[in-house]
Amino acid sequence: MMMIRTARVRAGMVLPVAALAVFAVGCGTEQSAADAYRSSHPTPTGVSKEPVPSDTPCPGETAPPTPAPSASLPTPTRSPGASGPAVPIPDHYAENHGFMVPFPLHGQARCNGLKAAERIKAALEPLRARGDFTAEHTRRALTGLGYGAGQVEVIESGGVAVSFLVDASTKTSTLCLEGNMNRAVAETDAFGGYPDHTGCDQPSGGH
Repeated sequence: MMMIRTARVRAGMVLPVAALAVFAVGCGTEQSAADAYRSSHPTPTGVSKEPVPSDTPCPGETAPPTPAPSASLPTPTRSPGASGPAVPIPDHYAENHGFMVPFPLHGQARCNGLKAAERIKAALEPLRARGDFTAEHTRRALTGLGYGAGQVEVIESGGVAVSFLVDASTKTSTLCLEGNMNRAVAETDAFGGYPDHTGCDQPSGGH
């Protein structure tokens, strides 16, 4: 970037026209050189991104899940009476709450998660069928699958539903199983933990 320093002109001193012409020609030459450099060294138009993992169907699955659509941009707005194109209002909610979004599972880890989730639903189905929504019996069904008592968290909701969280992580991988059971359904989802957080419980707080 060319910087032009301004200096005070002494009283009665006039810059010759010829000097101005030379100065203008010099600026034009330097600008042309800069343009030539920019044309031969174009500025990158984007930043490369890591490829999104591609999952194949797991055993018993007809097709992998469809990726969730990206969040839409805020509606463009502008001040009353302002001219020019509308500018989107910055929305930092997703940025500030990204630590609360769980990691999805991919590859073999996703298949392991689906298998574990199906085992849990099968173990809870007899309780759901007879309307047994006690925390004690739900915890017993989950520990009966081989999970330790410290890996299972169950919350009872008025005797009509229960929610649960199972930390099935190992030393080499993170596997979390979260779900709920009520009169209509027993469902379980598997995920790979949270950013900047250990364990399977959803982190609290914000920034």
